[in-house]
Amino acid sequence: MGLWEFIKEYFLNFWDYETPKVMVVKNRTLGVIYRGVQFLVITYFIWYVFISQKAYQESETRPESSVYTLMKGIAIHGDDILDTVEYAQPSEGGDVISTILRREVTYNQRQDTCAEYFEVANANCTTDSDCVHGEVDFDGHGRKTGRCIQYYNYTFKTCEIQTWCPVEEYAVVREPALVEAINFTVFIRNSIHFPKFKVLRGNIKDASSKRDLQKYLKKCHYDEEKEPYCPNFRLGYIADQARENFSELCRTGGVIGVFINWNCNLDLDPSHCKPTYSFRRLDLRKDQVNSGYYYRFAKYYSKDGVESRTLIKAYGIRLDVIVHGHAGKFSPIPTIISSVTALTSVGICSIICDWIMLTFIDKNEVYSERKFDEIVKEPTVPVPTELSYISSYGSNHSDLSDGVPL
Repeated sequence: MGLWEFIKEYFLNFWDYETPKVMVVKNRTLGVIYRGVQFLVITYFIWYVFISQKAYQESETRPESSVYTLMKGIAIHGDDILDTVEYAQPSEGGDVISTILRREVTYNQRQDTCAEYFEVANANCTTDSDCVHGEVDFDGHGRKTGRCIQYYNYTFKTCEIQTWCPVEEYAVVREPALVEAINFTVFIRNSIHFPKFKVLRGNIKDASSKRDLQKYLKKCHYDEEKEPYCPNFRLGYIADQARENFSELCRTGGVIGVFINWNCNLDLDPSHCKPTYSFRRLDLRKDQVNSGYYYRFAKYYSKDGVESRTLIKAYGIRLDVIVHGHAGKFSPIPTIISSVTALTSVGICSIICDWIMLTFIDKNEVYSERKFDEIVKEPTVPVPTELSYISSYGSNHSDLSDGVPL
């Protein structure tokens, strides 16, 4: 067959019309498969699509949310009494709040010249020529003066720099961990608004009066079963839920995500719309260099008329409050769309059973002949009529009239 014939045949076949043909197959195995697949498809749509995924509902997944956090607690650290101003950053804030668990302090730093820390690259030297005047190493602590000096009370030498002296690594004082922080509480107030459905909810228990609410908030601690509407969370509870060791967090610090999930079925009363909480470590613990959480800050003061500071490297827990919301309510449009999809999907049962019937069953050739019929328009054959017969007969027997010889 040439290319032109192939194209012509394909073009002509394109205009053929196909219509389903009903054929009843008396085969028990095929019937069981057909009904079984039908049952599975219908069960899937009823349970998963309609019940689990609530495909009959109109949904909203981008609610408006507000978060307010506050750290509470008092700790005794040596002779000092620490309150929220000392260990919480910020003392009250939004969706991020941190608490100090351990400090490394460098006291009495002032702007001066001193030896660079010996582990900084190119800091070690033997003569002044090894130190380039005015050079700044951004992995170091300051600007080189061009002198090679003795490293504090040691025998070796490093380049002299202009910076806050003494440098942190040499003079740092490592304080013990603030173990009492395990009982600190974090107050998390969250409100969420679904504008499409005009529903506003909060994570704090309703109270008849402001006084009763304050009394309740002073005593309660969150519990998933007993106190689901209490917004006070112990740091120890958060660490346990995130499967973290609190002592290890005191040593390295860490970032923990507090996930507030609002999954609301608004076909019910809005009072059933309540939050659920989950906790997970967010920083990479496998990367020892970048794991943990710490930050530096300084307290400045004047000593003997010279500006001085106390540098503090603080290790702690940073809490990131992340809010997710989903609300759904019955609507006829998604219900109709999902129902039509379900009914259409039932047609896959016939496709599967037809494939089995025409491929694996013993009489597949017989079924194929019965299932597919090709109807072609045949040319018409002229049929003799009475008039034409008489006309033909009369032309051959002109001497007859009414069957009597003339």
